[in-house]
Amino acid sequence: MKTTPNTPRHVAVAATALALLLALRAHAATFTLNPSADAFVTTGPTANLGGNNYGGAGALSVAAAGLANGEFQSILRFDLSTARASFDTQFGAGQWSIQSITLSLTATSPNNAIFNPSAAGQFGVSWMQNDSWTEGSGTPAAPTTTGITYTSLTGTFIGASDEALGSFSFAGGTSGTVAYSLSLTPGFDADATTGNLVSFRLFADDNAVSYLSDSRSFGTTGFRPLLTVVAVPEPGTLSLLAAGAALLVAARRRRKHQR
Repeated sequence: MKTTPNTPRHVAVAATALALLLALRAHAATFTLNPSADAFVTTGPTANLGGNNYGGAGALSVAAAGLANGEFQSILRFDLSTARASFDTQFGAGQWSIQSITLSLTATSPNNAIFNPSAAGQFGVSWMQNDSWTEGSGTPAAPTTTGITYTSLTGTFIGASDEALGSFSFAGGTSGTVAYSLSLTPGFDADATTGNLVSFRLFADDNAVSYLSDSRSFGTTGFRPLLTVVAVPEPGTLSLLAAGAALLVAARRRRKHQR
């Protein structure tokens, strides 16, 4: 609002406070991080690989059940304690809320006969209540039995308290990075806001998809999975700041008038 010498003082002050409130609300902070653990698991073409661990592989895979090389799922874990500390520093402890969280994945070409060929389709992402799984160090060339496997994932770590974060389209490519916007469900939002460990499960959401992407073990840092968290100040904090600014403006106007 443009003020003039004839503008009532309370109107000018209110306009200034509103402008500051809107400006502060628009001030969002962003924090990005890579997984602290990830792995893919698979049944294998004849249910022969369900007990193998592939936590040290350079790729993650999601593939539908019934494909030639079997079903694939992937899991990722992020430690959000550093994100919380960053937002507390910028906005004050507990004086912020999460606006959005996106998961970015970089597609890659199947580089091992264990994987299904890349194919377009739908995949789902869910928040896992249980974060206690172990990444392991197995690879397609040298799988192990120590760490998360298809059998342990489906038998132990998938629970009724898990929350669906969305279903997403994969175009079928073998390159390029895509950011997927995750739903802020109650358990997921609470986990992220308190700076806890957060685990995701990626799985086929149709009978055709086969999606291969780079993992945290991939050599090029920029191609690894990336979680982007955006936070904004709480409305109550903004209102207090705007009210304080309005009082300062009013006091300065009074002093100017008195002079």
